[in-house]
Amino acid sequence: MATERLVVIGGDAAGMSAASQARRLKGPDALEIVAFERGHFTSYSACGIPYWVGGDVEERDDLIARTPEEHRERDIDLRMRTEVTELDVAGQRVRALDRESGKTYWTGFDKLVIATGARPVRPALPGMDAAGVHGVQTLDDGQALLDSLDALPSGEGPRRAVVVGAGYIGVEMAEAMLKRGFEVTVLNRGEQPMATLDPDMGRLVHDALDGLGITTVNGAAVTKILTGRDGRVTEVVTEAGTYPADVVVLGIGVEPETALAREAGLPVGPHGGLLTDLAMRVVGHDNIWAGGDCVEVLDLVAGRTRHIALGTHANKHGQVIGSNIGGGYGTFPGVVGTAVSKVCDLEIARTGLREKDARAVGLRYVTATIESTQRAGYYPGAKPMTVKMIAELRTGRLLGVQIVGREGSAKRVDVAAVALTAGMTVEQMTALDLGYAPPFSPVWDPVLVAARKTVAAVRGAGS
Repeated sequence: MATERLVVIGGDAAGMSAASQARRLKGPDALEIVAFERGHFTSYSACGIPYWVGGDVEERDDLIARTPEEHRERDIDLRMRTEVTELDVAGQRVRALDRESGKTYWTGFDKLVIATGARPVRPALPGMDAAGVHGVQTLDDGQALLDSLDALPSGEGPRRAVVVGAGYIGVEMAEAMLKRGFEVTVLNRGEQPMATLDPDMGRLVHDALDGLGITTVNGAAVTKILTGRDGRVTEVVTEAGTYPADVVVLGIGVEPETALAREAGLPVGPHGGLLTDLAMRVVGHDNIWAGGDCVEVLDLVAGRTRHIALGTHANKHGQVIGSNIGGGYGTFPGVVGTAVSKVCDLEIARTGLREKDARAVGLRYVTATIESTQRAGYYPGAKPMTVKMIAELRTGRLLGVQIVGREGSAKRVDVAAVALTAGMTVEQMTALDLGYAPPFSPVWDPVLVAARKTVAAVRGAGS
């Protein structure tokens, strides 16, 4: 059997999952695997960076699932600090730049996996590249931030951190800075923090942040960053005012890193991500696959593609891609948009559509919001949680669920994620046989209480 060459661009979740799965199915005599990674690390948890910065995770290496040496032991030719700078689709080759030596060279491929990930949104504003302004997308970014914090002079006054953006990354980094003893201000250009929630649920997050001592400023779009004589950040200027800062953390979000693919003429969707079929093969190209944060995925509820940067999806994409390249079979049908986060003991979860998402795809809907506790009210440690549920008018089909509460609240969203995937109605949900004991739930789980109230809303709207 002639040896084929698989080239993988990107050495994190999707890329190395694909390479590892392909290697399990085909040995080196049948499939040569060459992988390029421009950074210093492979197969790590970017989602864990805020917890490393905040001190919950002690060592950087605790976030690394598999080192370059471990990949090489599995007959994967992994080339670190090497960036692919050009993709020649017709010629089936990639040009690579060795960042250490400056050498460039071409490598041919029979099959190609694009797993270039996403890049942090960094607005082109004055001062955004100043010392002390940090993104947190990679382990290199996290290390740079920690080095920057260590370099701050010790003084008598408080140390001040400004977090720009109030999404998942923003609120998690706000907690990390709070744990490091900083006075924390979160600048949010939107109506409420956590734009992945509806504003009424985002308000609960805002109130909780205030209770933790984190100042949240809404409607505060950043216009520039001011620096001192040493070139380090001193203040962040917004439309709402100016805020002193010893360090600035960007939590504005990410965009698909598809510049290389665009230049090669590969198809991208409305959100900037590569378009693939169910097998994760790039549309129109039989020998090119793509996965992870650089692709768009089908939203099973909305029926449209969207960009969601999550390691859970990236690892699944890699498994599917590696199976197909290795001679097996796999598909990735889509997502329902499930995500969870926390700030100290506040837990935040969502799945499915927000109200504005439902309106955007032409769905008419009803909503219901309930307040309950995550345990039986009489059981020690019972704390409040709020559940909001959205269902389609007339049919009662579940469209989305949002949860804000204390410990034990967020993972309840998984029940709703399964119901969404199965296409259940809220009435069907009321009969779900969920686990019950006072330490874990009231006799009527809050998700079921929300479903019952939403059923009443559906019936009331139809009368």
